[in-house]
Amino acid sequence: MLKYHRLTFSEREEISRKLALGTSVRGIARHLGREPSTVSREINQPNFGRSKYRALLAHKRTLKRRRLQGRKKSLDKYPKLRRIVLSKLKAYWSPEQIANYLKNRYPDDMKQQISHETIYAYLYVLPKGGFKKELLTYLRRQRKHRLKRTSKVGIGGGIPDLISIDQRPKEAEDRIIPGHWEGDMIIGKHKKSALGTLVERTTRTTILVPLKSHHAPDVRVAFIKEANALPKHFKKSLTYDRGREMVEHKLFTKATKIQVYFCDPQSPWQRGTNENTNGLIRQFFPKKTDFNKVTRAQIKKAQRLLNGRPRKVLGWKTPQEVFNQLLR
Repeated sequence: MLKYHRLTFSEREEISRKLALGTSVRGIARHLGREPSTVSREINQPNFGRSKYRALLAHKRTLKRRRLQGRKKSLDKYPKLRRIVLSKLKAYWSPEQIANYLKNRYPDDMKQQISHETIYAYLYVLPKGGFKKELLTYLRRQRKHRLKRTSKVGIGGGIPDLISIDQRPKEAEDRIIPGHWEGDMIIGKHKKSALGTLVERTTRTTILVPLKSHHAPDVRVAFIKEANALPKHFKKSLTYDRGREMVEHKLFTKATKIQVYFCDPQSPWQRGTNENTNGLIRQFFPKKTDFNKVTRAQIKKAQRLLNGRPRKVLGWKTPQEVFNQLLR
């Protein structure tokens, strides 16, 4: 059996010339004395193909890849750094959050710092197996959209005496004074269960609200219970969409002293903080989760993890830290 040798630069130039002449992959392989699969892989590298293949670029890319493969990775070189990164990943911190935490924690020790790009690269080049699969489950899913608003249970008009977001105090929009919240409901499997979500606009503090059902009376009772546990100066307003689960908003306001303001129809960007947070929550409770089978303890654990992760928008402080600072 002949020993395999990597393609040389001259062979790559020959591939490029033959492609320009319209020669087939098998024809090029016969000319070079190579397997057709070798030539096919070479041509169909990312961003290449028959019309885009360039010998010089392909050769430089191969040399760079070989250099990187021979270099020992930071997370393998420094065990302490690896332990910290893995522990934070398992607490559902993003690589960017981990990188900035390490930069702040060890400002003078470059061996204990790492970029978020390096963390991502390390995870994705791990050999296939249970360990890699486990670590990748801790990464945030890159979804641009949640469930379509039209699929939400009970959405529609007919909310009596609603107050438009146009009348919401300007201080809520400026995010300077805490106590202004955004709310929503995430629908579970077969639209038969739900989870309430509340996010404070200034601190990004998240409250996950266990719900018995997505019907208005149950939603009102559950939201009142969570809201009344808040300090008084954190109870100013709630911005909500026009879902029918908030039809009893006047009773909610009476019980909590929190005024509810409603977004314009089909305008989720008016609750942008909440929409973004719902995407983060889906990391813990993916689509088709049956919330009837999720315990309160599990829901509150996810809440603690969300509030314990540093946020870029908060200068890499956690929502819990900022919330506690404003309590003093």
